[in-house]
Amino acid sequence: MQLRYGINPQQTQAHAIPTTPDRWPVRILHGQPSFTNLLDALNAWQLVHEAAQALGRPAAASFKHVSPAGAALSGPIDEVTEQLHGIAGSRITDLTSAYLRARDADPKSSYGDIAAVSHPVDADLAELLTGMVCDGIIAPGFEPGTVERLSTKKNGRFLILEADPAFTPPPQESREVFGVRLTQDGEQVPISRDLLDLVVGAPLPETAADDLVLGLIVLRYTQSNSVCYVRNGMTLGIGAGQQSRVDCTRLAGAKVDTWWLRRHPTVRALAFVPGLRNQEKINWQVRFIEGGLTPLERRHFAQALTGPVDELTPDQRAEWSRRLREVAFVSDGYLPFRDNIDHAQHHGVTYIAEPGGSIRSDEIADACREHGITLARTGLRLFHH
Repeated sequence: MQLRYGINPQQTQAHAIPTTPDRWPVRILHGQPSFTNLLDALNAWQLVHEAAQALGRPAAASFKHVSPAGAALSGPIDEVTEQLHGIAGSRITDLTSAYLRARDADPKSSYGDIAAVSHPVDADLAELLTGMVCDGIIAPGFEPGTVERLSTKKNGRFLILEADPAFTPPPQESREVFGVRLTQDGEQVPISRDLLDLVVGAPLPETAADDLVLGLIVLRYTQSNSVCYVRNGMTLGIGAGQQSRVDCTRLAGAKVDTWWLRRHPTVRALAFVPGLRNQEKINWQVRFIEGGLTPLERRHFAQALTGPVDELTPDQRAEWSRRLREVAFVSDGYLPFRDNIDHAQHHGVTYIAEPGGSIRSDEIADACREHGITLARTGLRLFHH
């Protein structure tokens, strides 16, 4: 498979070959992937395929730079998401709801993503994608007419990949770095509720257990160190690739805050001028929530609105934040210090799953007791590099 280019455009010579001759896990239906496109697609497909099998519902993911910006199962779409995409009152398919929920976790980062869905693309999802800034999709099939509909995106450069759901990877995997070939066993341990060994708190509600399982599957395909916050079958914030775990916790927590504040009445009341693109609305919502706009940004923001708006006060933010509850938090490695718990609880966390094994595991458990958080230990580290 000739690739468009390597990780960077100056790496002009790039190709891919199957590890088993003539046995491909995916095939190209339209477009030409780059090296990174293929990495995104292969990781994203594994995530949604595993999530749908483990939890029995259609799953979707939005991937950027080899980590998910968001992932979700099918489920209800709230008014904020409906209004943003102009589908208020519309009937949408389960698959479309899964992708909308996945993309809504961090819609700023999902700009130009690779989408992945666990079931064949239907006409409803294809129609939605034609109006989004999305670079490609991987799915196990496509209903009649959807490939033709999607192939017109990006001036005909939209990437369409079909995954083989029956493909089984070899028992070992290898990669080459600076003249060295590294080989290891593939990741084979199944993720299910059976991994959740309760240490602190009452038995997990079914929805919370499913959220923790989804979070574990998401982190299996997220660059480490990584953590994620999950609620009602959708990620609210993912922290990926940080050297410090508590930095992951803070980064993902800030994304949770942004997701939740996008639902604040003041943010929902922002009246944008007609004709402004959805992505521009999202970006301005996020900057308004972040605060600290520069004088130039303030001028441009005012031009994007039909009228003036008051900034959110610290008290308004704090009061709104306290309303968010029943959030699950998952870590791909053990939590080394209680600061992760102390930060996570500020973002509505009620349930936590982590491998355990830290020399301060007792401190972690004590912190969960203090904050009324149910803690489960999995005994399974999920680093991904």
